[in-house]
Amino acid sequence: MATSSVSKGCFVFKPNFKKRKISVPVGVNVTDHDLTFRSLTEALQNNVTPYVVSLQAKDCPDMKHFLQKLVSKLMNCCVDEESKEESIQVTQKKTFCSMDSLSSWYMSVTQKTDPKLPRKKRTSSSQWQSPPVVLILKDLESFTTKVLQDFIIISSQHLHEFPLILIFGIATSPIIIHRLLPHAVSSLLCIELFQSLSCKEHLTTVLDKLLLTTQFPFKVSEKVLQILTNIFLYHDFSIQNFIKGLQLSLLEHFYSQPLSVLCCNLSEAKRRINFLSENQCENIRRLPSFRRHVEKQASEKQVALLTNERFLKEEIQSLLESLHVYHTNYFLVLRCLHQFTSSLPKYPLGRQIRELYCTCLEKNIWDSEEYASALQLLRMLAKDELMTILQKCFKVFKSSSEKQLGSTAKRIEEFLAQFQSLDEAKEEEDTSGLQSKGLQKTDLYHLQKSLLEMKELRRTSKKQTRFEALREKVVNFIDSLVREYLLLPETQPLHEVMYFSAAHTLRAHLNAAPRIALHTALNNPYYYLKNEALKSEEGCIPNVAPDICIAYKLHLECSRLINLVDWSEAFATVVTAAEKMDANSITSEERNEIIHARFIRAVSELELLGFIKPTKQKTDHVARLTWGGC
Repeated sequence: MATSSVSKGCFVFKPNFKKRKISVPVGVNVTDHDLTFRSLTEALQNNVTPYVVSLQAKDCPDMKHFLQKLVSKLMNCCVDEESKEESIQVTQKKTFCSMDSLSSWYMSVTQKTDPKLPRKKRTSSSQWQSPPVVLILKDLESFTTKVLQDFIIISSQHLHEFPLILIFGIATSPIIIHRLLPHAVSSLLCIELFQSLSCKEHLTTVLDKLLLTTQFPFKVSEKVLQILTNIFLYHDFSIQNFIKGLQLSLLEHFYSQPLSVLCCNLSEAKRRINFLSENQCENIRRLPSFRRHVEKQASEKQVALLTNERFLKEEIQSLLESLHVYHTNYFLVLRCLHQFTSSLPKYPLGRQIRELYCTCLEKNIWDSEEYASALQLLRMLAKDELMTILQKCFKVFKSSSEKQLGSTAKRIEEFLAQFQSLDEAKEEEDTSGLQSKGLQKTDLYHLQKSLLEMKELRRTSKKQTRFEALREKVVNFIDSLVREYLLLPETQPLHEVMYFSAAHTLRAHLNAAPRIALHTALNNPYYYLKNEALKSEEGCIPNVAPDICIAYKLHLECSRLINLVDWSEAFATVVTAAEKMDANSITSEERNEIIHARFIRAVSELELLGFIKPTKQKTDHVARLTWGGC
C-alpha cells in the first residue's frame, strides 16, 4: 500500500489583506480527483462567490488560449439572464481577450448583480466590495511556466478592478510553486497552504453515515466489509468505488434474498409483513436464525409459529422491532467503546472505528486478547483523561431515546459528578500522616530512607484510593455494556433480512481475474460463445475452434521453449482436418500460405496477450511465459 503526499494551496492577489481559509482539493494523482473539484466548485458558488472557473493545462497551452478559456467559462457564471445575454454578445467579439476588457466586463456585471446577491455570499468575502473571481488550476505542474508567470503579473495589475483568488491543485510538493515561479512573481501572491484529509478519514466518514446508523437498515457482514475496505486501502483509495461496492452489495442482496422486501424502515416493514405470501412465510420459517429462535420457545408456541401464519406475522413484527432496538443500542455502545480505546497506547482495538466494528462483527470482542489488554490500559488512565472520555460518551448516549441507554447516560453523569467531588488532597494527607515522623527529618539520608519506606508501603498495601475504586467501577460498567449490547449479528433472529453475507459473490465481481477468464475463453470457447460445434471432450482440440484457441491449446502442450516449425505443423494438421476444400478451386501451395498466415496471426495475438515472447536463445523458437493450467 502506497500513498502520495499531496498538498494544496490557496493564493490570493492582495498584499495586506487578512487570509481566508478555503477547503482546497487534492492533486491530479489522487483518486476521485474530478469529483472533489466539482464538490469544491459547488461549495464556493453556494457560499463565497458565483464566479468560479476551473481550468486545465491541456486547454491553456499559451496566454491567448488561457484568457479565451477563462473568459468563455467566466461568462457562463453570470447570475441573471440579462447579464448572460450581454456576456454572449461580448464573447462573440474576437478582440475580447485582454485583462482590461475582462475587468471592465466584471465591473459592469457586478454593479448590476451585486444588490441582488444573497447576503451570505457578500459577507463571506467582505474584504471586497464585490464577490471575487475564483480560478481553480487543477494540475499546476502541467501548466507552462511562462503562462503562469505572465498571468499572475498581469492579474496583479488589475487586482482592484478584478479581485482574483487562485487555487492550485498540487500533486507533488509545495516547493513546486517556487520552482515554477521566480521570487519576483511569487512575491505578488499571498500564499496559504492546505493539507487534504487522509483517505482513511474519508472512509470513516462514509462508514459512519451509511453503515454505523439505523437510518439505513441494510448492513454487510464482516467478510463483505473486509473485502470492500481491502480494495480501498490496498488498491485505489477511491471513496466513489467504495460506495459503488456497497451499491453492488445492496443490489446482490435484494436480488438473491427473497425476504429482502423487509429490508426497509421499521414502519414500512410492519406494513409489508401483513402482505406476505404463503411462500414468503415458508421462507422465513426456513431461515437458520428463525429456526434457532423457534427451538428456544415453548412447544405450544413452536406449533403456532410453524402452522399459524397470523401468529407468525405478529412474531415477525416483534422480532424486527427487537432487531431495530439491537442496532440502535449496538452503534451507541460501539461509539462509546471507541471513545475509550481510540486514544490508548498502541491502539489494541484499532485507531479507527472501522477496525473496531470489523472486530465486533467477526467475534465476541470480550473474548479477544486485545480487549483484555485495552481494559488493563483503561485501569491506568488519569482522572482528566477519564473525565474527558466520559463527557464524550455522555453526549453519545444523550442523543438516544431508548429507555435503557437513557439510564446509561444518567449513570455516566453520576460518574462525572463523583469524579468532580473527589478530594484527593485529603487522601494524600491521610497517607502522608502515617509517615509524618520520617518526613520530619531534614537531612538527605533520612529523607531518602523515608521516601523508600513510603514507596514500599504503597506497593504492599492493597487498599485502593477513592479515585482508583471509582475508576474500576467505570471500567467494569463499560465492560458490562459491551457484553450486553455488542453481540454478534448472527445471534439476532431474522438478521438475514438486513445483512448481506455473500462475500464470494462480491469478490467475484470486484476482484478482477482477467487471466482466469482469458484462459477459460481460449481453452474452452464454448463457455462464452455457446456454439454447439465447439463442444469437445476434455483434453481434445476442436478443429472448428478459432485459430487463437487452437494455437493456445497446442502451446499448453509445449515446454519452456516452443519450436515455431513444429507448432506450425501441428496447427496446420488440426486446421486442415476441419476444412473441406475443393482441390480444383485452390492449390496446395495457396492453402498452405493461408494456413501459415492464420498461424502467424494467432501467434501474434498470443504474444500481445502475454503468453509468449521472442527469445534470443534460438531464432526459430519462442519462450512460453505461463505455466500450469493457464
